Amino acid sequence: MTPREKRIKELKGRVDQAWSMLDLDGHPPKIKALEAKMSAPGFWDDQKTATEVSQEASALKDEYEVWEKVRKELEELKELEGLATEEGNEKVLTDVDTSLTSLEETFRTMEMATLFSGDYDAKSAIVTIHAGAGGQDAMNWTEMLARMFTRFAEQHDWKVDVLDESRSEDNGIKRIMFTVRGRRAYGYLRSEAGVHRLVRISPFDAEKMRHTSFALVEVIPELDALSDKEVEIPESDLRIDTFMSSGPGGQGVNTTYSAVRITHEPTGIVVTCQNERSQQQNKLTAMTVLRSRLLAKMQEERADKLDELKGTHTSPEWGSQIRSYVLHPYKMVKDHRTQHETPDVDAVLDGSLESFMEAYLRREASVERA
Repeated sequence: MTPREKRIKELKGRVDQAWSMLDLDGHPPKIKALEAKMSAPGFWDDQKTATEVSQEASALKDEYEVWEKVRKELEELKELEGLATEEGNEKVLTDVDTSLTSLEETFRTMEMATLFSGDYDAKSAIVTIHAGAGGQDAMNWTEMLARMFTRFAEQHDWKVDVLDESRSEDNGIKRIMFTVRGRRAYGYLRSEAGVHRLVRISPFDAEKMRHTSFALVEVIPELDALSDKEVEIPESDLRIDTFMSSGPGGQGVNTTYSAVRITHEPTGIVVTCQNERSQQQNKLTAMTVLRSRLLAKMQEERADKLDELKGTHTSPEWGSQIRSYVLHPYKMVKDHRTQHETPDVDAVLDGSLESFMEAYLRREASVERA
């Protein structure tokens, strides 16, 4: 077997493995079922649900087609290589090498999809960012992070909706919560959960001194407010308050008691939503967030219990940042979990996060295999 034949065989094996891991044989029936739902009478009466269903169908179809295209191109390349080898056609074999290299690079990018092994990785995400130590700089840093994640979402054609926001009187954001809706949004963004540290010359310091500020990012999967059965919430466990919205949405929102605050009394978890125009819509959205937070709490408790049994339990500390963004005296973004780093801080802050996410997911996969 020639080195070229060996490369083709190895790539085919990896593509077939990825096909199986992603259960791509199951995509056509899923797409057919979603399309049947989309063609049903009254489907578009509920715009939000209809949009989500159509986006899911489109994402599944796109994923299936791109992987099918790679498989077909690889099979054609294998046949072409065999014929060119028999005929001793070096020019064609050179073209095969070029095409094979390109296909290997394409697969390398697509292979990241196989790293999403979590139960909720395919779901949309709910992101909350809290300003930490650093005063005005920290609130400005929170706003910068919100923009960074928004830009990342835009690059993937995902939809971002702000659910709740508390701005500072001077500059920046004290706390912001938003949804990122798109296939595998949670799978990507869960790598961002933790403390993010910024080092720079403060734009708020008249003496131009270097400041360090922190922000905490929380990421949970978005669950269906009504149909998900893993988290049951008795009505008696809830206290629901309404108040006048102070968020965006126009005069109608800001002059009616449309905002909703739901308190889950057994855990003390409080969820506020005020971005929708009606109280009912805000209540449904808040229930979605509450259900998602309760699931995240259940998963954390399970993980903590497992760590205790293994003897590896550690308490999280505010100073244990997952990533540092240094703008002065040099430029560098470094992830402290994977050691992945880049000097291109501007690109990262503009949403170029894939390399950090991939490094995290590959590290996670290697730990699971160990």
